[in-house]
Amino acid sequence: MKDLERFSGKSGQNKAQKADSASAQQVLPQAQFVTITEEEAGQRIDNYLLRVCKGVPKSHVYRILRSGEVRVNKGRIDQLYRLNAGDLVRIPPIRIAEKQEASVPAAEFPVVFEDAHLLVIDKPAGVAVHGGSGVSFGVIEQLRSARPDAKFLELVHRLDRETSGILLIAKKRSALNSLHDQMRDGLTDKRYLTLCVGDWKNKRQHVKLALHKYTLPDGERRVRVQADGQASHTVFSLLKKFDGFALLEAELKTGRTHQIRVHLQSSGFPIAGDDKYGDFALNKALQKATETRGALKRMFLHAHQITFTHPETGKPMTLNAPLAAECQRFLVSLGNPLN
Repeated sequence: MKDLERFSGKSGQNKAQKADSASAQQVLPQAQFVTITEEEAGQRIDNYLLRVCKGVPKSHVYRILRSGEVRVNKGRIDQLYRLNAGDLVRIPPIRIAEKQEASVPAAEFPVVFEDAHLLVIDKPAGVAVHGGSGVSFGVIEQLRSARPDAKFLELVHRLDRETSGILLIAKKRSALNSLHDQMRDGLTDKRYLTLCVGDWKNKRQHVKLALHKYTLPDGERRVRVQADGQASHTVFSLLKKFDGFALLEAELKTGRTHQIRVHLQSSGFPIAGDDKYGDFALNKALQKATETRGALKRMFLHAHQITFTHPETGKPMTLNAPLAAECQRFLVSLGNPLN
């Protein structure tokens, strides 16, 4: 449990928040002049400021952009300006709360692939990819803590906290931009393994249901099928059938929040162990082993394969992460497949 807390970012969070609040004090830094490096080039000025001006409200960042207090090469720019290497950026004096930074424990994760441009890891279930939404840190913060000499580490995409599997991290700005372009243009291929509940019939099935994001009163993010939502497309292929369950490969044609989970739930086949969209009574029962099967204490969703073009070499790459051990054990406990 302590190891999970170390990875999940929940341990000592309330204490850290109290310490931050007690130590906060107002400071007024002088105007700063920053020269943009090759690694920083290509990003929009608003995103750059939001990253470097930590603790400053987003509304204030956009106000100083609109007022012309932020200058690039001594000239006014708008929030859409994309930075170039060598640009001289003037960041005006900004009143911020100076907070004592909460300690982030360093952690490395199983490496699927790594070179000078990319780090690809096999993320365990139960670990957020970044801080926020109830956790003080995630994978990216822990990697930065473990690799203090790394000049650049940024998430290429995200996985839900409950999902395990392949996660791409860029080690260069050029790699991040290239992979984002590939994903936007539909040039990457992401495949997931999932165990759904029910008697799945079709060998291959396309699900095209528009998805709408909304927020619960407590601030939790959810998604539902809605006609005027974002167009979403998942292709499900049947791999194995068991009594009451089916192992599927999900191929993402679009990359919407909670897409696989909501497409399956809305089709009448919720993912086993899904605590947001699943069969809650069954999930509770699955947490305890019986005489005929083992226990499942997580959501059965694993990002097992991704195909993309390497941002530097231009060569196609296909990377795989084997099904998480706890999911594999549960499958074995179900016995021989029916098909």
